Amino acid sequence: MSITTRFAPSPTGRLHVGNIRVALHNWLWARKNAGCFLLRLDDTDAERSTEENAEAIRADLAWLGLVPDDEVRQSDRFALYGREFDRLRAAGRVYPAYESAQELDLKRKILAGRGLPPIYDRAALALGDAERAALEADGLRPHWRFKLDHDAPIVWEDLVRGEQRIDPKLQSDPVIRREDGSWLYMLPSVIDDIEMGVTHVVRGEDHVTNTGLQLQMFAALGATPPTFAHEALLTGSEGKLSKRLGALGADALRESGIEPLALAALLAKIGTSDPVEPVADMAALIEGIDFARFGRAPARFDLDELAGLNARTIHLMPFAAVADRLPAGIGAAEWAAIAPNLSTVAEAGDWLAVLSGAIEAPAFGDEDRDFLAEAAKVAASLEWDVDVWSALTGALKAGSGRKGKALFLPLRQALTGQDHGPDMKALLPLIGKALAVERLRAASR
Repeated sequence: MSITTRFAPSPTGRLHVGNIRVALHNWLWARKNAGCFLLRLDDTDAERSTEENAEAIRADLAWLGLVPDDEVRQSDRFALYGREFDRLRAAGRVYPAYESAQELDLKRKILAGRGLPPIYDRAALALGDAERAALEADGLRPHWRFKLDHDAPIVWEDLVRGEQRIDPKLQSDPVIRREDGSWLYMLPSVIDDIEMGVTHVVRGEDHVTNTGLQLQMFAALGATPPTFAHEALLTGSEGKLSKRLGALGADALRESGIEPLALAALLAKIGTSDPVEPVADMAALIEGIDFARFGRAPARFDLDELAGLNARTIHLMPFAAVADRLPAGIGAAEWAAIAPNLSTVAEAGDWLAVLSGAIEAPAFGDEDRDFLAEAAKVAASLEWDVDVWSALTGALKAGSGRKGKALFLPLRQALTGQDHGPDMKALLPLIGKALAVERLRAASR
C-alpha cells in the first residue's frame, strides 16, 4: 500500500510550534515509507483565510524542508462536498435542524443543571415536512447535522494511543453545514481524505473524539478510513503550554537564529522514548520515526532546550551548508575555527573584528604587560604555521615559568579582546603574524 499523509492548516495565520510538529511527523512518516506528503489548505473560512497566510505557510514549510508533493485547497472543492452531502442526505444520514444558537445553549444548560451530558436531543428529527416548511416560511434556514449510528460503540486502533472506544450515544450529532451553506471541518475533511487517498492521519490528541465521529462518516460514504495517530499535545517547561510558546511561529524562530534542522530534531523526539540529539540532516529523523515510541504523556517544549540544541546543531554544520549566510571574510577555515563557539550562524559576523579588525583589549597590570612584551618578541621570531600557538605558548612557558590561566588568559585577551572563545590553536594562524604581533605590542604598553 502506498502511504499518503496530509497536513491541513487553515490559512488564517502563521505556523506555530504545535502545527509545525504535526506537519513534521506527517512528512517524516511519508518519507520513511517512500510515500506522498500533501498540503491541504483548509480555507473554508472565507473571512479569515488569506492568500498572504497561505503563502506564508508554504514559505515556512519550505524553510523547514517539509516540501509537499502536492497541494489542494478546500475552497476549490465545494462542488465535491455538495455531491457527497446530497448522497448522505438521500441515505438519511444528514438532516436539517432549526434551533438557534441561543436555543441550543439553553438546552445544554438545562441538561448540565440536571447533571446530564449536554447532548443534542435530536428534536429536529421529530419534525414533519409541514413543520419544516412552516419554519422555513418564517425565514428560518436550517443547519445540517450528521446522524450518528447508535447501534454499536466506535472502536479503532490508534498508532499512539492503542485501542480507542467511543459511545456514540454520548455524542451530539455533529453539525456539518451552517445555515448559510458554508462548511464546518468534519465532513469536508473526511471527503478530502477519501478523494486524496490519505492512508494515515497524524494529529493532536484533541481530535480523538472528532476521529470517532468521522469514522462513521467514512463508513456512511462507503470508504475505508485512514489509520490514525493522535499524539500528545505540547506543554511548556512549567506545565501547560503558555500562550507565548503556543503562538511561537516559524517566522519568530527563524528571526531569532533557530536552525530548521534543530527545530526538527527537537519536535521529532520530544514526547517519545528517544533522546533529543542534534542531527546532521533529516535522514536520521526519517529513519527514526516510530509511533510505537510515542508516549501519551504531554510533550514538553522548552525554548532553552531548543537554544542549546541549536548551538549543537551549528557545531555539526559544514561550511558549505552556511556559506551563503556568512559575511565576507568568513571562509571555510574561519568557519571551522569559530563554529564551536556559536549559538546562531549570525554570530559568526561578531568574530570578523577578532580575525582582522580592531579589538579592545583590557588594561593589564605591570607583570602582564612585561609578559606580553616578551610574547610580542617571541611571536615576531616564529614561523607562522598551524602550530604557531603551541610554539608561542611553549616558548613563553619555558621563559617565564607561567602555566595554566596565568599563561593563556593574558595572551587570549591581548590577541582577541575576549576572555574565552574559539580554540587559539585554530584562531591564531587566521589572525596572522603581523596583526598578532601588533596586538601583543599594543597590550604591553
